[in-house]
Amino acid sequence: MRDAHFQLDHQVQRWIFNQGWQGLRDVQAQAIVPILSGDTDVLISAATAAGKTEAFFLPACSALMRSDKRDNGVGILYISPLKALINDQYRRLESLAELLDLQVTPWHGDSSLGQKRQQKKSPSGIILITPESLESLLVRDMGWVKQAFSNLQYIVIDEFHAFLGGARGQHLLSLLTRLEHVTDRITSPIPRVALSATLGELQSVPRSLRPNQSLPCTIIEDSNARASVKVQVKGYVQPSQLTLNTNQEQADSEYHVFEGIDVLDTAETKVCADLYRLCRGGNHLVFANSRARTELIAAGLSDLCEYNTVPNEFFPHHGSLSKELRESLESRLQKEALPTTAVCTMTLELGIDIGKVDTVIQVTAPHSVASLRQRLGRSGRRGGSAVLRMLITEHEINKDSSLIDDLRLELIQSLAMIRLLITDKWFEPANTSLYHFSTLLHQVLALVAQWGGIRADQIYVLLCNQGPFQKVKPAHFKLLLIQMGAAQLLTQLGNNQLVLGVMGERIVSHYTFYAVFKTPEEYRIVACNKTLGTLPIDTMILPDQYIIFGGKRWQVKDVDVEKKIVDVIKVKGGGKPPTFGDSSMSIHDKVRQEMIGILNKKDYRIQVGSEYIDFADTVAKQLFLDSIKTFERYDLSHQSLVNKDGSCYIFMWRGDSVVNTLVALLLQHGFTVESYAGVICVLKTSSAQVYAFLQKIAQRPVPTATELAKTVPNKMIEKFDEYLPDELLDMGYGAQAFDIEGLDDWLRTFSK
Repeated sequence: MRDAHFQLDHQVQRWIFNQGWQGLRDVQAQAIVPILSGDTDVLISAATAAGKTEAFFLPACSALMRSDKRDNGVGILYISPLKALINDQYRRLESLAELLDLQVTPWHGDSSLGQKRQQKKSPSGIILITPESLESLLVRDMGWVKQAFSNLQYIVIDEFHAFLGGARGQHLLSLLTRLEHVTDRITSPIPRVALSATLGELQSVPRSLRPNQSLPCTIIEDSNARASVKVQVKGYVQPSQLTLNTNQEQADSEYHVFEGIDVLDTAETKVCADLYRLCRGGNHLVFANSRARTELIAAGLSDLCEYNTVPNEFFPHHGSLSKELRESLESRLQKEALPTTAVCTMTLELGIDIGKVDTVIQVTAPHSVASLRQRLGRSGRRGGSAVLRMLITEHEINKDSSLIDDLRLELIQSLAMIRLLITDKWFEPANTSLYHFSTLLHQVLALVAQWGGIRADQIYVLLCNQGPFQKVKPAHFKLLLIQMGAAQLLTQLGNNQLVLGVMGERIVSHYTFYAVFKTPEEYRIVACNKTLGTLPIDTMILPDQYIIFGGKRWQVKDVDVEKKIVDVIKVKGGGKPPTFGDSSMSIHDKVRQEMIGILNKKDYRIQVGSEYIDFADTVAKQLFLDSIKTFERYDLSHQSLVNKDGSCYIFMWRGDSVVNTLVALLLQHGFTVESYAGVICVLKTSSAQVYAFLQKIAQRPVPTATELAKTVPNKMIEKFDEYLPDELLDMGYGAQAFDIEGLDDWLRTFSK
């Protein structure tokens, strides 16, 4: 490591010395040679706070200092999924940049115009940017981009996992190809460096970083970062009939924080009481998955602080809150001067520096193992153990309980995800099988707008042959262009140049164009002329309605539909969170297979080395025993079909894309179907009828994903899906929603 240190520029070495570092970390030492070489892409996979950012910037800035083109254009382009992360990195880079006399410019919608003007006037140093702002530069100022980035030495992508597999990731990869094209770097590619703490199937990621593989990729993994993890799962039971807990009962219970208050005896009440008891006085992150649950918990905890006459320490953090509210909470966490608990959604998953976090608490099962990995990485960041508590609520079992409730699947899924993360060190790989036709349409429009006019064959070579849309065949591309012409998005001139049509001009000129994700119309929530945040326009908000927003309780005084403003005043008591439109995420095959593995082996413990660790509390253990009893009662180890209450339950123990495929086939053949937590319920049908149907479809080819998609009425998920021809819409939706091979594999047991 000492030898590696001396390969860095002496000014960079001086900065390291000024920081008081005892030496470079393993991942930082490993990154120096490949990054300084400038002839390879680099993938750095290491835990949160393991020094990934410095692992890139120390050698990259050294290369800039030694370059004879240092003042002749931007040297490093840093790309982030979040504006907040850009602001955070800018703050972290300031001292290094000042020492090296490097210009560093944060470039997004909220950045200083003065800094942007200076960079425009004299491009050099480092630009920190989002994909959307890079798109805007390419479309609106291609001449400056060519000048400013012609000597670009590195492109670094932070939190690379946040882009992988989605529309935004496809957009980013397309932007990078277009940038190399504009700067005449297709034959001498700009090295790309990807940073992430959460990458599944690491060996396959380089193909996602550079689909045309014009540069090799060096993979650096931090093998030394193995911090200890402390885990607890706490269970809660939601009573089927709510009762009022009297003051005396509260005084005798562990939920004494409610002493003097009559409260309903609900699982939510107990969760809030535990959060108050566990978090008060420290710094914690509570991940509640949905924005509505985030608001509900934050308001409940704030109420508890008020009831107990103590300062409030609990604040919500999600994407619908105003920038000011979010940044105020982030600043409070960073300063570590006051005990603070953030109740949040995915917004605090990524690597914004929020100081020391004592524990991470997950309320309800996480979206994915990868998401859980990111969240866990926020705790134990300064040498201590990472602490994870998971709070899981299940319904009380009674005569009306469903078979799904009896199985306690929320708890079993949580246990499966914990075991996959800690025992197997596995998390979901990116899905690279998608077509991304909506994003391709967006990129065609962007490319035409960028150049003013361009031939169809040039677009195809750039976006599909050299770029990331390599699954798109010429026939698909031709269909897309024909439809774009019919919709007046494009017009073909006599010289075969494609230019924007009337509708294309309108779309590209709108400020929302640069993002490939939907930006829905929203109401502004305003209190005393201060914006609290936003809500989707289709949210039902009425005058005099009581709502919870920003962790506080409000009454709606007025709804101005024209100006899209909701005026509210602060109140005490009452209200519930509005509907935010949170989207759910698909559960992977491996998670469901781990779930049945746990139930078969009947073990909720974690194996660390040769030892097993018990990590469930008394209630969680009882919920687990309930699940085991139900699992054994219906012999689910040996059978997939169960008759109950006149319906047939199908237990596949497979991921959502496989389950969706069977659901679509059942609906196609006239069955009435419900699906929850990977279990299919075929209503008013016996298991014999379902078994006969499964045998029948197992003995002949299953329809293709595209054919199945034709039966789905609403397939318009992505931003530009409405402009796609039906054939491409079906292909794209089918690839995303269905898994034909997975279903074929599951059906083999019925073909015998």
